[in-house]
Amino acid sequence: MNVPAQADARGWKPTHNKWAIAVVVTFAAFMEILDTTIVNVALPHIAGGLSTSFDNATWTLTSYLVANGIVLTISGWLGEVFGSKRYFLICLGMFTVASFFCGTATSLSQLVVFRLIQGFFGGGLQPTQQAIILDTFPPEQRAAAFGVTAIATIVAPVLGPTLGGYLTDTFNWRWVFLINIPIGAAAVFFASVLVEDPPWLKKRSGHIDFVGLSLITLGLGSFQIMLDRGEDADWFGSRFIQLMAVLAAVGILGAISWLLIARKPVVNLDVFKDRNFAMGCVFISATGGVLYAGAVVIPQFAQTVIGYTATWAGLILSPGGLVVIFLIPIVGRLMKIIQTRFIIAAGFFIMGAAFLFSSTLVSNIDFGTLVLMRAAQTAGLAFLFVPISTIAFATLPRTLNGDATALFAMFRNVFGSIGISLASAMVIERTQVHQSYLAQWATPFHQPFNELIARYERALTAMGYAAGAVHDVAVGRVYQLYRTQASVLGYSDVFIYTAIVAFAVVPLCFFLSGVKGGGRGAAH
Repeated sequence: MNVPAQADARGWKPTHNKWAIAVVVTFAAFMEILDTTIVNVALPHIAGGLSTSFDNATWTLTSYLVANGIVLTISGWLGEVFGSKRYFLICLGMFTVASFFCGTATSLSQLVVFRLIQGFFGGGLQPTQQAIILDTFPPEQRAAAFGVTAIATIVAPVLGPTLGGYLTDTFNWRWVFLINIPIGAAAVFFASVLVEDPPWLKKRSGHIDFVGLSLITLGLGSFQIMLDRGEDADWFGSRFIQLMAVLAAVGILGAISWLLIARKPVVNLDVFKDRNFAMGCVFISATGGVLYAGAVVIPQFAQTVIGYTATWAGLILSPGGLVVIFLIPIVGRLMKIIQTRFIIAAGFFIMGAAFLFSSTLVSNIDFGTLVLMRAAQTAGLAFLFVPISTIAFATLPRTLNGDATALFAMFRNVFGSIGISLASAMVIERTQVHQSYLAQWATPFHQPFNELIARYERALTAMGYAAGAVHDVAVGRVYQLYRTQASVLGYSDVFIYTAIVAFAVVPLCFFLSGVKGGGRGAAH
């Protein structure tokens, strides 16, 4: 680029209002993020409607996540091949079309194929949306722009189960897909009018890095299948999961090795030479893990231990979204006067304290306390997403925005999947540990146990149970009580482990450069 062209690029501004652009592209990404969780509560209805088992129906989730995870990584390359605007419109349009076919599928195989297509094109929306915002806004305004992005990224997974439950209960499962059609069509129209490519965005040549593409597809695809199917398949007790783990290791390690030596790699790993971006990826990975783990564990506890319906379990999460919307503007103002790394450190500390608070679960906990626990967790997220996103790109050359946003979104989603899988597996494992511990007290040689049985027998007798059945029923009730207590302790352990992860990240925040707001720092 010659000197006059460089000057034009530095002074370039989008033709249309940049806030209108931010809202449109973020709304499109919100729709895609929503689709990662909105289907969860509809799975039993999908299984019944398509005459298949619940286990087979979960492939509609797996197929979407696999395609989504693969495309996230290479979306920077695709954006440079087609141009950011064109690629964004292709992804948005095809995502909407695939949603229509998902909603009209007549068999599970059709639905899985259309979900693959939906995930493939949906995966390009998040990173391309972030790249468009980076190109549209100057560094000093990015914190406020990322505030809009944060609302979509944090609120969408929270709203998904609640909205999915409402649509499924009120209409039928097909509407969790069909609702995307009018929204997607409107987003395509407004994005085509408002969004434009900046002058410094150069299209890459038609060269295709087949080796890099193949290794990324193999590695991330196998890894996502392992995470999504591991719990149902008994993890590494299954030959299938063992095979997926080996293929994931070969693909990911092979991809990293190849991308470091390839002349024209599909993903440019030079972005990790920037210290702020590299540390930002570490922090967004931790944030993604705890965000999705917390969003899964609390509703799961409410449904399995307390007996909430899917809708009420989803409503526990909703007020947390309002907390984020309220706090993000405040965080944006704080970023102008406090170094971003201190805000991120405070966010992880708040998150750790919130998870310690959440570990005080009891079996008769009320709805308001569960809402307060989740609201405390999301309060920490408000201090993380915008500052991390801002500082990660603060010192990065804008020519690397495409690859950087792709990798940034990939880390958030992959570690979100890891967080969900680890949290779910730990709940089961820690519950079994506590059952084994409590079982040693459930013996006729332990007097408090005998007294508990006697108390239940008296209560059952007063209720009119036959004398011959009272003892067996009392033992069954006490056994159920023990199982409930073991489950509560298992969930509490998961929250404690998550708190440890959040506290452990706090010291790492001080490796970031000392920048405020969206300004550029001194060091790479």
